[in-house]
Amino acid sequence: MSDAVLRQRLIHMLAVTYDLPIEAGAMTQLGWQRETVLELLIRLFCAKLTDAVRQGMPRHYLEHEDDLPALRGRLDVTRQFSTLAVSPQKVACRFDALSPDIAPNQVMRAAVSKLSRLSGAPKNQRALRELSFVYADVADVPPNALRWDRIVLDRTNRRWRDLLSLARLFLSDRHQQTSAGTIDGHALLFEMNVLFEAYIERILSRALAGTGFRVSSQGGHRDCLYEGDTGRFRTRPDLIVRQGEKIALIIDTKWKRMTPRIDDPKQGVSQADVYQLMAYGRLYDCPNVVLLYPHHGDLPPDPIRRRYSIATRGADETLIVATQDLAGQQRDHRDALRQLVMDCFP
Repeated sequence: MSDAVLRQRLIHMLAVTYDLPIEAGAMTQLGWQRETVLELLIRLFCAKLTDAVRQGMPRHYLEHEDDLPALRGRLDVTRQFSTLAVSPQKVACRFDALSPDIAPNQVMRAAVSKLSRLSGAPKNQRALRELSFVYADVADVPPNALRWDRIVLDRTNRRWRDLLSLARLFLSDRHQQTSAGTIDGHALLFEMNVLFEAYIERILSRALAGTGFRVSSQGGHRDCLYEGDTGRFRTRPDLIVRQGEKIALIIDTKWKRMTPRIDDPKQGVSQADVYQLMAYGRLYDCPNVVLLYPHHGDLPPDPIRRRYSIATRGADETLIVATQDLAGQQRDHRDALRQLVMDCFP
């Protein structure tokens, strides 16, 4: 599989998981087959942000205090007759003024500052320098001190939603310094187990809309063991599919490579993974559990759907080993996951 195809699939998963504004046509325009994932996302961010600021940077009224030659707004009586008692030519004023120094712009400035240090592409560096000038009047707030809770999106600033999603991704400390020989650079890192789980959760939630099933991730929180009244070894299944209040299906996603070896009937499925799913089925009183792996080119063309009876032949409790093909269109992924869930129930 070519690097371009792998890059395309990774970016598609990122777009779905992080709500990134990435359309298929935009990738061709940005020349994605020649750039790293990091530089590509930086270039997309710069293009979107430049277009947004041309339409107008968001501003809010903020309270200011200043000593002016004439009254503006309200008089600060205490300061006027204490600090300025010896300077009658000045008036202590409190007034509201439109300011760009607000939380959304502080996030954008923090993202621009960080990307200026990370990017090595000349075009991206030039765009980031221009954006730095635009945000010169906005406070330089460290990423860990940004007030995301103060950002309210409404009809007046809805176009900034996608940019905030991209900025959150860049500011999430997923970068690593890399070097090989005399070439230095940065890599954008993702824990693929987490990304695969989040992607499946997003697509499956859309696939099950209107079916009476609903999906949740990292839920459950039941304990394996009890010491007296104290629970030990808390469990968190990757995905739980409920029908009403009943747990109908548990899916554990595994970013592992199944092996199509003829001499291995287990085909690379880990015994520990099987034990884990069987334990989930017992703890959550769920007769159907699924191990879900990514499909890859060395496997047969059709996704794997292999059903096993648990403990005894013909048992009602089943474990299904399945693969999900990440190629193709998102609607194909939705259809495949919906069918997988429906096939789990006789």
